[in-house]
Amino acid sequence: MKVDKDIKYSKTHEWVKFLDDTTALIGLTDYAQEQLGDLVFINMPAEGDEVSCDTPFGDIESVKAVSDINSPVDGIVAEVNEEIAENPENINSDPYGSWIIKVSNITEICDLMDADSYERFCQEEA
Repeated sequence: MKVDKDIKYSKTHEWVKFLDDTTALIGLTDYAQEQLGDLVFINMPAEGDEVSCDTPFGDIESVKAVSDINSPVDGIVAEVNEEIAENPENINSDPYGSWIIKVSNITEICDLMDADSYERFCQEEA
């Protein structure tokens, strides 16, 4: 399992990379993609949609299951990654380079973990 030291993590296995105080990229962690297996479809929100802490904004389908993707922040979807919409399997090969949405106007940040805390959390889950 790879963990990027420069980003934050949620307990539902989303990562958050803050671009500034009110803008962030959100994606699925390496741990999440390993647990799900080969990803085949992703359902994402539209630009302009509101997202809320710990609330699903989309879902991802693998050969094993369908899982919700939860927002780790409150804000507005500023951009969706069309490349991931067309090729969700890119998350399997590069989870930290494959962001799903960009959120702007962030007004609240959920309880997030740093890389070391997230690694411990995943070891406890396994």
